[in-house]
Amino acid sequence: MSKLVTIFGGSGFVGRYIARRMAKEGWRVRVAVRDPNLALHVKPYGVVGQVEPIFCNIRDDASVANALRGADAVVNCVGTFDKSGKNNFDAVQAEGATRIARLAADAGVGGLVHISAIGADAESTSDYLRTKAEGEAGIVAHFPAAVILRPSVIFGSEDGFFNRFAGMTRFSPVLPVVGAETMFQPVHVDDVAQAAVAGVLGTAAPGIYELGGPDVHSFRELMEQMLVVIRRRRLIVNLPNPIARVVATLGGWAEFLSLGIVKQPISADQIEALKVPNVVSEGARGFADLGIEPVAMEAILPDYLWRFRPSGQYDAIKESAKNLRKA
Repeated sequence: MSKLVTIFGGSGFVGRYIARRMAKEGWRVRVAVRDPNLALHVKPYGVVGQVEPIFCNIRDDASVANALRGADAVVNCVGTFDKSGKNNFDAVQAEGATRIARLAADAGVGGLVHISAIGADAESTSDYLRTKAEGEAGIVAHFPAAVILRPSVIFGSEDGFFNRFAGMTRFSPVLPVVGAETMFQPVHVDDVAQAAVAGVLGTAAPGIYELGGPDVHSFRELMEQMLVVIRRRRLIVNLPNPIARVVATLGGWAEFLSLGIVKQPISADQIEALKVPNVVSEGARGFADLGIEPVAMEAILPDYLWRFRPSGQYDAIKESAKNLRKA
């Protein structure tokens, strides 16, 4: 019988790419999620019955143990940007990750891959980055042979980064950003998936790998490149941190009073996280150690951001028509 991998959060942005690649490797894939009915899109990644979503609550030992039953390897892709509620930073990124590692070790699972984030630091003023580091520490304590991946900002057709800012350009002549000079090293989602598969298959040595694409840009430069791709002109305005905090506070109240209908544009914790460079550290292990050549974002962004152009899919046709000579 083919081997089985359990992927926690396997229907999400990164997890679905890992699930697809593991199915191509011939593995059975168990996708552990909070709502299996919302994860049915993963089933066609393999043959009938090869990829199956199941319910799992990573805050519960019994639920996690059930998801791990019979697994040869485990991948944890679960993360959150929610500071409050039951599925908050501590519950998901610190306690949840530690629980998965502890129960995987108890179950005799052969390998564990964990998706963390560049900038993870137990002393960080950002709760997001602090809990990422605490999750890593819990994993190493229970599963020392784990492979931990720390990607920079991840891009791809379903991303919440370029899609979000490109969408903002449809309604405003101004593109506000926080931390315009913060440096990023964008990495394609499928390259992260390749790294995770290397960890599952045992071709990656245990330890931490920092994953960044071939180019390093400031936040402002990323927005400039995005605007070129979507063929729009917008004024990029850097919001100073004091103003950004006011926006975060007002946005938080708006989300609360609207019962979540109006989403907070940025949180105070995200402002803290944006103070930290989001690039691969000097001397860190990365793609080169995994035998992976990361793809440049310039080769991918036009494939999915075209829909934000003024005329969408017809924009290129209209541009070509302008060059036709009049009869």
